[in-house]
Amino acid sequence: MLNLSTILLAQGENGGQFSNVGWEWVVAIGLAIFAIFFVFVALIVIAAYGKLWFQAYMSSADISILSLIGMGFRQVNPRIIVTAKIMAAQAGLDINRRTGISTSRLEAHFLAGGNVMSVIHAIIAAHRAGIDLDFDRAAAIDLAGRDVMDAVRTSVIPKVIDCPDPRRSGKTTLSAIAKNGVELKIRARVTVRTNLEQLIGGATEETVIARVGEGIITSIGSSDTHLEVLENPDRISRAVLERGLDAHTAFEIVSIDIADIDVGENIGARLQADQAEADTRVARAQAEQRRAEAIAAEQEMKAKTAENRALLVLAEAEVPRAVADAFRDGHIYSAGESHESGKA
Repeated sequence: MLNLSTILLAQGENGGQFSNVGWEWVVAIGLAIFAIFFVFVALIVIAAYGKLWFQAYMSSADISILSLIGMGFRQVNPRIIVTAKIMAAQAGLDINRRTGISTSRLEAHFLAGGNVMSVIHAIIAAHRAGIDLDFDRAAAIDLAGRDVMDAVRTSVIPKVIDCPDPRRSGKTTLSAIAKNGVELKIRARVTVRTNLEQLIGGATEETVIARVGEGIITSIGSSDTHLEVLENPDRISRAVLERGLDAHTAFEIVSIDIADIDVGENIGARLQADQAEADTRVARAQAEQRRAEAIAAEQEMKAKTAENRALLVLAEAEVPRAVADAFRDGHIYSAGESHESGKA
């Protein structure tokens, strides 16, 4: 095979006679090398992406071979992107490069850590159900950590949740007390569907359950007697629904059904009995206190009586002494002495 040095040497020996022929050989060899390299690269590209590109081309998915090569350099799984784009195209979704589900948008969502297939499945399901859900909103819901497919499914088929939820709270019934003091144990079932517009940043099921439980307890607590609740359980549902408990949540409450009502304890009567018993104990304590005070006063009077008796005894003991002192001092005379003194 001729090389460049041989051609140049031949040109020098022949005095430039075959210069044109030599440069033609150089160009031909360069083109041949480039063609071989191009064919080699093309074979590699075809082997790696030919099947995917042909599949996308036959499905009108609008994915170029250069985009597939770029995915390989950007560490994007081309099979997922191609499959998603084909599904979107076959489902009749907008795959326009500017306003629709373009290849670049799918790649960006994949690189952001999103689930591309879940987003496409959700958009197709929403499109078939007549729900307005574009790619940007579905991708935002997916990146926010929500299951976008489950959200669409709940929008189509409403979900029923228990209030209270035994799995979360460990309780099977709500306890509420009417104004007459009778306890009612209630179990409700709340039917909700996803509100896609408020799914991002909206409160979850726990908030809905808590709000519904609070509304039920408040409604029963405002009833005069428990019989009113037992006669018309639907009044609780209407009262709770009128409060708009689904505001700022990711769900829309469809209905609230009272599944079960049981009469519990008469809390009011028990409290009254406990209060009466407490009052009795207080009265007994006060009577015992008064009795103890009376006994103490009696003992005190007895002590004072004994003290006065002692003083009396002491006073009586002083009388003879005083009489003796009077006789001794001459203040008192005997009968004979007083007679003689009279004569004198």
